[in-house]
Amino acid sequence: MGGADRVIVVGAGVVGLTCAVRLLEAGVRVDLVARDLPRETTSAVAAAIWYPYRALPQDRVTAWARTSYAVFDALTDTDPDCGVRMVPGTEVQRTVRPDPWWRAAVPELEHTVDVPAGWAAGWSFTTPVVDMGVYLGWLGGRVEELGGTITRLNLSALPASGLVVNCAGLGARLLATDRTVVPVRGQVVVVEQLGLERWWLDATGPTYVVPRERDIVVGGTDIEGDWSRTPSPQTAADILARGAGLVPELRDARVLRHRVGLRPVRPAVRLERVGDVVHCYGHGGAGVTLSWGVAEEVVALVGR
Repeated sequence: MGGADRVIVVGAGVVGLTCAVRLLEAGVRVDLVARDLPRETTSAVAAAIWYPYRALPQDRVTAWARTSYAVFDALTDTDPDCGVRMVPGTEVQRTVRPDPWWRAAVPELEHTVDVPAGWAAGWSFTTPVVDMGVYLGWLGGRVEELGGTITRLNLSALPASGLVVNCAGLGARLLATDRTVVPVRGQVVVVEQLGLERWWLDATGPTYVVPRERDIVVGGTDIEGDWSRTPSPQTAADILARGAGLVPELRDARVLRHRVGLRPVRPAVRLERVGDVVHCYGHGGAGVTLSWGVAEEVVALVGR
């Protein structure tokens, strides 16, 4: 399998855009096509805290996540306007537990019992938090700066000629005829920024409170097989109540908007080359978390 001079990337979420950037940096001409433009994708809804969620297998996910962590950390120094910040926080647990399976992906992680009432312990670590409204624009800008193109195109099948990188996410059900990819509905509530400087997470909900510069994302839900993108008022009330268990100040926070995204979950992330197609999809709730790691592997599979 030789290298390619031109690649078509299918999908304009965070994974497709990141793959396009890395391929362009490697000297490949890239044309990205997608039904949904970047700010219309599931990626745009994400709270986008670096955290390996609903993605397997553990060993490959840990390696990809470690690479992405390092790139995001570096971006905060080299390009402070890209929408990425390193933010400290704590994942809480009902019982004391050993290190998480993805421990090797973060430079530092400390066990703590300094947690809100109702929880017994937790892990504290600093992690990238990505404001997707800013970051997707930054990624799209990088693609264009490097000479790539982004075009809206509603495909009924993968392109039949040339080398294709399939980052279609949930669209892979159709484009790759892969019925193992299923939607996992995630609803969030975005509230005003109250001066919160730490994130909080209880993965069993999942319940998370993620501060960005201008607002706070409170989540969430994890409903497999639900295709609805319409926010539920009852679910929003439940999300805010759970979030207030972690951060009581949220009870008085002004709600700015409600969002729903459909995570593309499958039994394992598919990252492989089959003939002239490199498949890269099924990242579940960890598209941002794995994006730079999988993009580097995609470049290797393309052959540059």
